[in-house]
Amino acid sequence: MADEALFLLLHSEMVAGLYRAAEQGDGENGRCTTKLESMGFRVGQGLIERFTKDTARFKDELDIMKFICKDFWTTVFKKQIDNLRTNHQGIYVLQDNKFRLLTQMSAGKQYLEHAPKYLAFTCGLIRGGLSNLGIKSIVTAEVSSMPACKFQVMIQKM
Repeated sequence: MADEALFLLLHSEMVAGLYRAAEQGDGENGRCTTKLESMGFRVGQGLIERFTKDTARFKDELDIMKFICKDFWTTVFKKQIDNLRTNHQGIYVLQDNKFRLLTQMSAGKQYLEHAPKYLAFTCGLIRGGLSNLGIKSIVTAEVSSMPACKFQVMIQKM
């Protein structure tokens, strides 16, 4: 439980620190999102490498996405993804109805506009994990009601 609290605090301080620096003239908000996504990408690569070292090879990309939704998500966020959908043409939607990184600020709708900056790191986390498993992707996130969010993963064919 203590490591979860530390992760939540570290994440919120990373976001706040980057945006605070941008407000002081060291950058712009778009760069902050990109920087958070890049940090998440590198962390995702490292975590997947560690989590899959003793795992058998995956059969296909659907097996990889199931691994991300169950094992990877459980290790990082202490719960599985609530819903995984696919159109079987390279688009997957991962839905988390109570996303841990948004629960702290989910008290009201006034925070809805700030939600995307708290999701950039996780988008990178997913993209980095998939990249290390040989899948090139674009990951976006959307929030319609807090603390639920959806991550859309579009697989890019190489």
